[in-house]
Amino acid sequence: MINILSSNNYKNLKNDIINCRKCPRLVDFRERIAREKRKSYLDWNYWGKPIHGFGEINSKLLILGLAPAAHGANRTGRVFTGDKSADFLFKSLYQTHFSNQRDSVSVDDGLELYAYMTVAVKCVPPGDKPLASEKDNCSGFLSREVKLLSNLKMVLGLGKIGFESYLRFVKKDYNLKLADYPFKHGKFYTLPNNIILVGSYHPSPRNVNTNLLTSDMMNTLLNDIKKEI
Repeated sequence: MINILSSNNYKNLKNDIINCRKCPRLVDFRERIAREKRKSYLDWNYWGKPIHGFGEINSKLLILGLAPAAHGANRTGRVFTGDKSADFLFKSLYQTHFSNQRDSVSVDDGLELYAYMTVAVKCVPPGDKPLASEKDNCSGFLSREVKLLSNLKMVLGLGKIGFESYLRFVKKDYNLKLADYPFKHGKFYTLPNNIILVGSYHPSPRNVNTNLLTSDMMNTLLNDIKKEI
Protein backbone atom coordinates (compact mmCIF):
# COMPACT_ATOMS: atom_id res chain seq x y z
CA MET A 1 0.00 0.00 0.00
CA ILE A 2 1.11 3.57 -0.74
CA ASN A 3 0.70 5.74 2.34
CA ILE A 4 -1.21 9.00 2.06
CA LEU A 5 1.90 11.16 2.50
CA SER A 6 3.75 9.39 -0.29
CA SER A 7 0.67 9.55 -2.51
CA ASN A 8 0.31 13.31 -2.02
CA ASN A 9 4.04 13.85 -2.56
CA TYR A 10 3.86 11.80 -5.75
CA LYS A 11 0.88 13.79 -7.01
CA ASN A 12 2.72 17.07 -6.35
CA LEU A 13 5.82 15.75 -8.11
CA LYS A 14 3.84 14.71 -11.18
CA ASN A 15 2.23 18.14 -11.36
CA ASP A 16 5.61 19.86 -11.06
CA ILE A 17 7.05 17.70 -13.85
CA ILE A 18 4.10 18.24 -16.20
CA ASN A 19 4.19 22.02 -15.72
CA CYS A 20 7.97 22.40 -16.12
CA ARG A 21 9.25 24.82 -18.79
CA LYS A 22 12.88 25.20 -17.65
CA CYS A 23 14.49 24.22 -20.97
CA PRO A 24 13.40 26.46 -23.87
CA ARG A 25 14.94 24.18 -26.51
CA LEU A 26 13.06 21.15 -25.22
CA VAL A 27 9.79 23.04 -24.73
CA ASP A 28 9.94 24.29 -28.31
CA PHE A 29 10.79 20.85 -29.70
CA ARG A 30 8.19 18.82 -27.79
CA GLU A 31 5.40 21.31 -28.59
CA ARG A 32 6.37 21.56 -32.28
CA ILE A 33 6.19 17.78 -32.59
CA ALA A 34 2.78 17.82 -30.91
CA ARG A 35 1.54 20.37 -33.45
CA GLU A 36 3.07 18.92 -36.60
CA LYS A 37 2.53 15.24 -35.69
CA ARG A 38 3.51 12.18 -37.67
CA LYS A 39 1.30 11.39 -40.66
CA SER A 40 0.19 8.07 -39.17
CA TYR A 41 -0.94 9.80 -35.96
CA LEU A 42 -2.78 12.83 -37.32
CA ASP A 43 -5.94 11.86 -35.40
CA TRP A 44 -4.06 11.83 -32.08
CA ASN A 45 -4.16 14.70 -29.60
CA TYR A 46 -0.46 14.64 -28.72
CA TRP A 47 0.52 14.99 -25.06
CA GLY A 48 3.40 17.38 -25.85
CA LYS A 49 4.43 17.86 -22.19
CA PRO A 50 7.11 16.45 -19.86
CA ILE A 51 6.72 12.79 -18.90
CA HIS A 52 6.51 11.60 -15.30
CA GLY A 53 7.07 8.05 -14.07
CA PHE A 54 4.68 5.12 -14.24
CA GLY A 55 4.14 1.93 -12.24
CA GLU A 56 4.30 0.91 -8.59
CA ILE A 57 5.86 3.52 -6.33
CA ASN A 58 6.34 0.85 -3.65
CA SER A 59 8.27 -1.42 -6.03
CA LYS A 60 11.75 -2.77 -5.35
CA LEU A 61 12.78 -2.16 -8.98
CA LEU A 62 13.30 1.13 -10.81
CA ILE A 63 13.63 1.00 -14.61
CA LEU A 64 15.39 4.17 -15.74
CA GLY A 65 15.57 5.25 -19.38
CA LEU A 66 16.90 8.27 -21.25
CA ALA A 67 13.99 10.43 -22.41
CA PRO A 68 10.53 10.26 -24.02
CA ALA A 69 10.26 9.24 -27.66
CA ALA A 70 9.01 11.92 -30.04
CA HIS A 71 6.00 9.95 -31.26
CA GLY A 72 5.86 7.54 -28.32
CA ALA A 73 5.59 9.06 -24.85
CA ASN A 74 5.47 12.62 -26.24
CA ARG A 75 2.35 11.51 -28.10
CA THR A 76 0.71 9.18 -25.58
CA GLY A 77 1.68 10.81 -22.28
CA ARG A 78 3.19 7.68 -20.72
CA VAL A 79 6.79 6.57 -20.58
CA PHE A 80 7.75 3.73 -22.99
CA THR A 81 4.33 3.74 -24.63
CA GLY A 82 3.45 3.72 -28.31
CA ASP A 83 6.83 3.21 -29.99
CA LYS A 84 9.18 0.43 -31.12
CA SER A 85 11.25 0.59 -27.94
CA ALA A 86 8.10 0.04 -25.90
CA ASP A 87 7.07 -2.90 -28.12
CA PHE A 88 10.39 -4.64 -27.47
CA LEU A 89 10.65 -3.78 -23.78
CA PHE A 90 7.13 -4.72 -22.72
CA LYS A 91 7.26 -8.01 -24.59
CA SER A 92 10.15 -8.95 -22.29
CA LEU A 93 8.56 -7.41 -19.19
CA TYR A 94 5.44 -9.49 -19.82
CA GLN A 95 7.38 -12.68 -20.49
CA THR A 96 9.29 -12.24 -17.22
CA HIS A 97 6.14 -11.34 -15.26
CA PHE A 98 6.91 -7.67 -14.63
CA SER A 99 3.72 -6.58 -16.42
CA ASN A 100 0.23 -7.92 -17.02
CA GLN A 101 0.38 -7.52 -20.81
CA ARG A 102 2.92 -7.29 -23.59
CA ASP A 103 1.57 -4.14 -25.26
CA SER A 104 2.03 -0.54 -24.14
CA VAL A 105 0.09 1.60 -26.59
CA SER A 106 -1.93 4.23 -24.66
CA VAL A 107 -2.64 5.47 -21.14
CA ASP A 108 -6.01 3.64 -21.10
CA ASP A 109 -4.82 0.27 -22.42
CA GLY A 110 -5.12 -1.54 -19.06
CA LEU A 111 -1.38 -2.02 -18.63
CA GLU A 112 -0.07 -2.74 -15.13
CA LEU A 113 3.66 -2.56 -14.42
CA TYR A 114 5.10 -4.39 -11.41
CA ALA A 115 8.04 -2.01 -11.14
CA TYR A 116 8.49 1.75 -11.35
CA MET A 117 9.61 3.21 -14.69
CA THR A 118 10.80 6.71 -15.50
CA VAL A 119 13.25 8.66 -17.64
CA ALA A 120 16.23 10.82 -16.71
CA VAL A 121 15.20 13.66 -19.05
CA LYS A 122 11.47 14.38 -18.94
CA CYS A 123 11.07 16.00 -22.39
CA VAL A 124 11.93 14.59 -25.80
CA PRO A 125 15.29 16.06 -26.94
CA PRO A 126 16.21 16.72 -30.59
CA GLY A 127 18.08 13.75 -31.96
CA ASP A 128 17.65 11.97 -28.61
CA LYS A 129 20.62 14.00 -27.37
CA PRO A 130 19.89 16.20 -24.35
CA LEU A 131 22.35 18.94 -23.43
CA ALA A 132 24.25 18.73 -20.14
CA SER A 133 22.24 21.69 -18.83
CA GLU A 134 18.98 19.93 -19.71
CA LYS A 135 20.05 16.79 -17.87
CA ASP A 136 20.97 18.96 -14.89
CA ASN A 137 17.58 20.69 -14.95
CA CYS A 138 15.81 17.30 -14.79
CA SER A 139 18.07 15.82 -12.14
CA GLY A 140 16.02 17.35 -9.34
CA PHE A 141 12.88 15.62 -10.57
CA LEU A 142 14.68 12.29 -10.76
CA SER A 143 15.99 12.78 -7.22
CA ARG A 144 12.49 13.41 -5.94
CA GLU A 145 11.16 10.33 -7.72
CA VAL A 146 13.89 8.08 -6.36
CA LYS A 147 13.39 9.35 -2.80
CA LEU A 148 9.72 8.37 -2.97
CA LEU A 149 10.67 4.76 -3.77
CA SER A 150 11.04 3.66 -0.16
CA ASN A 151 11.32 -0.07 -0.99
CA LEU A 152 13.89 0.33 -3.75
CA LYS A 153 16.47 -2.46 -4.04
CA MET A 154 17.59 -2.37 -7.69
CA VAL A 155 17.87 0.07 -10.57
CA LEU A 156 17.94 -1.04 -14.21
CA GLY A 157 19.62 1.64 -16.30
CA LEU A 158 18.49 1.44 -19.93
CA GLY A 159 21.36 2.91 -21.90
CA LYS A 160 24.40 4.77 -20.64
CA ILE A 161 22.59 8.02 -19.81
CA GLY A 162 19.92 6.28 -17.75
CA PHE A 163 22.61 4.23 -16.02
CA GLU A 164 24.84 7.22 -15.23
CA SER A 165 21.89 9.37 -14.14
CA TYR A 166 21.38 7.10 -11.16
CA LEU A 167 25.11 7.11 -10.40
CA ARG A 168 25.02 10.92 -10.32
CA PHE A 169 22.09 10.78 -7.91
CA VAL A 170 24.08 8.56 -5.55
CA LYS A 171 27.20 10.70 -5.99
CA LYS A 172 25.45 13.60 -4.27
CA ASP A 173 25.68 11.75 -0.96
CA TYR A 174 28.68 9.47 -1.40
CA ASN A 175 32.29 9.75 -2.55
CA LEU A 176 31.69 7.93 -5.80
CA LYS A 177 33.58 8.02 -9.10
CA LEU A 178 31.61 7.25 -12.25
CA ALA A 179 34.73 5.70 -13.79
CA ASP A 180 34.60 2.96 -11.15
CA TYR A 181 31.23 1.83 -12.53
CA PRO A 182 31.61 1.51 -16.31
CA PHE A 183 28.41 0.91 -18.24
CA LYS A 184 28.10 -2.65 -19.50
CA HIS A 185 25.08 -4.72 -20.42
CA GLY A 186 24.25 -7.23 -17.72
CA LYS A 187 26.77 -5.89 -15.19
CA PHE A 188 25.55 -5.71 -11.57
CA TYR A 189 27.07 -3.16 -9.19
CA THR A 190 26.32 -2.81 -5.49
CA LEU A 191 26.55 0.93 -4.78
CA PRO A 192 27.54 2.63 -1.50
CA ASN A 193 23.84 3.15 -0.67
CA ASN A 194 23.32 -0.65 -0.95
CA ILE A 195 21.22 -0.32 -4.10
CA ILE A 196 22.16 -2.68 -6.94
CA LEU A 197 22.59 -0.89 -10.26
CA VAL A 198 22.35 -2.94 -13.45
CA GLY A 199 23.23 -1.80 -16.95
CA SER A 200 21.32 -2.72 -20.10
CA TYR A 201 21.57 -1.65 -23.69
CA HIS A 202 18.68 0.64 -24.52
CA PRO A 203 15.82 -1.16 -26.33
CA SER A 204 15.98 1.26 -29.25
CA PRO A 205 15.27 0.05 -32.81
CA ARG A 206 18.93 0.69 -33.68
CA ASN A 207 20.17 -1.64 -30.95
CA VAL A 208 17.48 -4.25 -31.57
CA ASN A 209 17.78 -4.25 -35.37
CA THR A 210 21.55 -4.72 -35.18
CA ASN A 211 21.17 -7.50 -32.57
CA LEU A 212 23.20 -5.56 -30.06
CA LEU A 213 20.20 -6.28 -27.82
CA THR A 214 18.03 -9.35 -28.35
CA SER A 215 14.89 -10.61 -26.64
CA ASP A 216 16.85 -13.48 -25.13
CA MET A 217 19.40 -11.05 -23.69
CA MET A 218 16.72 -8.85 -22.16
CA ASN A 219 14.70 -11.77 -20.81
CA THR A 220 17.81 -13.29 -19.22
CA LEU A 221 18.68 -9.98 -17.58
CA LEU A 222 15.16 -9.41 -16.26
CA ASN A 223 15.01 -12.94 -14.87
CA ASP A 224 18.36 -12.38 -13.13
CA ILE A 225 16.97 -9.17 -11.65
CA LYS A 226 13.85 -10.99 -10.46
CA LYS A 227 16.04 -13.51 -8.61
CA GLU A 228 17.86 -10.68 -6.81
CA ILE A 229 14.72 -8.92 -5.59
